[in-house]
Amino acid sequence: MAPRLDFSSWWVKDTQKGTPVVVKMENPSFSVVEINGADAAFRPVEKNRGKNAKQVTWVLLLKAHRAVGCVAWLATVLWDLLGAIKKRLIQRQGVAAEKGKLLFRIISLFLVISLAVLAFEVVAYFQGWHFGNPNLHIPHTSDFERLFHMAYVAWLTFRAEYIAPPIKALSNFCIVLFLIQSVDRMLLCFGCFWIKFRKVKPRINGDPFKVDDVEQSVCNYPMVLVQIPMCNEREVYEQSISAVCQIDWPRDRLLIQVLDDSDDESIQWLIKAEVSKWNQKGINIIYRHRLIRTGYKAGNLNSAMSCDYVKDYEFVAIFDADFQPNPDFLKQTVPHFKDNPELGLVQARWSYVNKDENLLTRLQNINLCFHFEVEQQVNGVFLNFFGFNGTAGVWRIKALEESGGWLERTTVEDMDIAVRAHLNGWKFIFLNDVKVLCEVPESYEAYRKQQHRWHSGPMQLFRLCLPAILKSKVSPWKKANLILLFFLLRKLILPFYSFTLFCIILPLTMFVPEAELPLWLICYVPVFMSILNILPAPKSFPFIVPYLLFENTMSVTKFNAMVSGLFQLGSSYEWIVTKKAGRSSESDLLAAAERETKSIEQQKIHRGASESELVELQQLKEHKAEATTPVKKANKIYKKELTLAFLLLTASVRSLLSAQGVHFYFLLFQGVTFLLVGLDLIGEQMS
Repeated sequence: MAPRLDFSSWWVKDTQKGTPVVVKMENPSFSVVEINGADAAFRPVEKNRGKNAKQVTWVLLLKAHRAVGCVAWLATVLWDLLGAIKKRLIQRQGVAAEKGKLLFRIISLFLVISLAVLAFEVVAYFQGWHFGNPNLHIPHTSDFERLFHMAYVAWLTFRAEYIAPPIKALSNFCIVLFLIQSVDRMLLCFGCFWIKFRKVKPRINGDPFKVDDVEQSVCNYPMVLVQIPMCNEREVYEQSISAVCQIDWPRDRLLIQVLDDSDDESIQWLIKAEVSKWNQKGINIIYRHRLIRTGYKAGNLNSAMSCDYVKDYEFVAIFDADFQPNPDFLKQTVPHFKDNPELGLVQARWSYVNKDENLLTRLQNINLCFHFEVEQQVNGVFLNFFGFNGTAGVWRIKALEESGGWLERTTVEDMDIAVRAHLNGWKFIFLNDVKVLCEVPESYEAYRKQQHRWHSGPMQLFRLCLPAILKSKVSPWKKANLILLFFLLRKLILPFYSFTLFCIILPLTMFVPEAELPLWLICYVPVFMSILNILPAPKSFPFIVPYLLFENTMSVTKFNAMVSGLFQLGSSYEWIVTKKAGRSSESDLLAAAERETKSIEQQKIHRGASESELVELQQLKEHKAEATTPVKKANKIYKKELTLAFLLLTASVRSLLSAQGVHFYFLLFQGVTFLLVGLDLIGEQMS
């Protein structure tokens, strides 16, 4: 049976028993007041005194004013929310393309069933069968009521005998997974605390570039190849190329490859002009464009590594188009390779120029800070292995070649090469102190697509790498770490239990109270784990509640991506370039002096340019003018998120009838979060 409800407890907080007191006043301006117990409004006054009728009236008026103010505030919030919903529905440019139609249909089926059951039980409640003191065997005055009563009793029996047991079994399974993942997260945090306490970090012994002979000092610098893969990166190409070209390294020991996969000719012209500008300044930089654009980023990198001149270089540094390394980046990373022939990768940490742009970027900053500060650092110190982040890292070219190079079989080519290099015995180092500026997605649409690729690719890679892991000659401990921790626990189990437990099982248990989840699972453990996640970013602590709710909301996208990658569905091999905003960084501001001289250099170019070159320069100016023209922003509607919002809000109504406080508030706030995300009310809108 469902828990009983006593609505009187909502407005009678402190029920006190006592003898009723009747106070009679001789003054005609006073009235007779009957007090049943110590009323809260009269507590500050002596008990042996009565109350003036005017005073009682003012107290009631004050209470009524507060109640009206509260109702008005709620009405204002509701009206603003409805206005925002209406604005989204009117201005939207269509419903967002959904991946995983089967998942959407399953969620819709749960919603329809929940609404039907809720209506059924509300009728039973008004009949007095459900939440009060039910008497299921009382006679009925009409055949319809008797039939409805029999159906309700049959529903209670069917619910207890057939629905509750499988839900209990699935919830217990998810609880076990949740506890295992929580233990793993706590061990990672303890490892991070130990690293901080012992001040453990990779160090460089002496000055690796210092030699006695001045003429040989330049030769002591190894040959380094820098690659900047990009595709239609109109917003960020200029600042990225500018930052890489200012790296402090001997020019004859450095080559920069701009690997442009853009299919927009105007963007190609802009990137070519930027490369030409730095080439005229004496920077060893070249522009490459593929005619056959296959394999996404992996195909682009693989094509660049096939050049004949690459054999003259020992290391390769990779930066995505929105990354802006500091001038001393190579001097902080390359020296770690000296006298360490087993080292294959040096990975730097990301820093975000737009982390405070909106709520979405703040929540992403929490996740990424934990990823680098805890996961990458702990795995690098204790295991010498972690997943390559795809950018802001330096590879030994020999390690890439011996591991098979860049493969185009998945959308996570960075994780693919890291796993294969680890199986070949190469070690990795993570530098938490070396930071490279970049951007995080500012719109939910861009973030959603990025997360889909980041969670479908690992499952696709797991299917492909599992036979190689089992057949490899590495130790059983490394095999277990790769299979159980790296892939299953952190890439598969996390999105599975998060979506199943908090988005499906929890609302269902509101309609099946026999399988109700414990309070500690809903409240205490998630809050504790969120606190651990937010510790690397202490300034984000005020956002702990939005972070917890938003992570549960993103579990829908992550679960859908995990399933598509695991079962090789159509959307598993889909690469969509993450939309950039082109935010200015501190390095851009420091380069203001250089920009002032830009006009002088352009005048010199104009004087010595031919007629065809002047035409090209004019075309470039027109392309840049087009890039700065504002574009109307599009509003998206996400059906899965909206359907789950209505499912959770329906379950919250059922929880309210059962007087389940924590369950009600969690479902209410989680449902509102799904509603906001489904209407694209978080982050910036896509251009």
